Amino acid sequence: MKIATFTALSLAVWIGSAAAQAQNAQAPKPIGSSGTVAADTAAKAPVSTSADYHLAAGDKLRIEVYKDTQLSQSLQVRPDGKITLPLLGDVAAAGRTSMELRDAITTSLKDYIKEPVVTVIVVETVPQVVYVTGEVTKPGPVTMNGQLTILQALAMAGGFTDFAKRSDIQIQRNGPSGLQKLSFNYKDAIDGDSRRPPLLLQPGDTVIVR
Repeated sequence: MKIATFTALSLAVWIGSAAAQAQNAQAPKPIGSSGTVAADTAAKAPVSTSADYHLAAGDKLRIEVYKDTQLSQSLQVRPDGKITLPLLGDVAAAGRTSMELRDAITTSLKDYIKEPVVTVIVVETVPQVVYVTGEVTKPGPVTMNGQLTILQALAMAGGFTDFAKRSDIQIQRNGPSGLQKLSFNYKDAIDGDSRRPPLLLQPGDTVIVR
């Protein structure tokens, strides 16, 4: 009788322990020091971007000018790569890092404000792509997941067709100073003796294989 009672108690304890573990596994983990779940706050938090992230058309920004609510703005980078700010008008944003844009705005505001303090916050980014066109097997957009070299982009586009001029590849890039055209020689890049660093692409670049 004592053995049966002990077995029943052991079974009850085991069931209670298992139920507690299952409940703890399903419960969301606390976020932050307060111990409350901040799912909604995290969804609206600024995007974490690396220091060398280059802004692109469609990115949403928050420009904060210290102690000036009229100049502080929530903006989206237009398709032409610019944003518009009070006093300054159009400012080139695409192709710059957030720090470069901050410095450009700060410099321009010095004509109107003594020692302006500017912060540029990247609130939301659009999917970053480059475009590979011309004599490649699969022309079209190539998604960037972090840094992307031109060799990687060409491989993701399926490689060259039989008619491709591998020594005469062009990269078109929209920057703060306008359209830039860069040349790339695939044969030189794959040369075993080449010590050149890999050519990194930027969001919005168009790679043209003739």
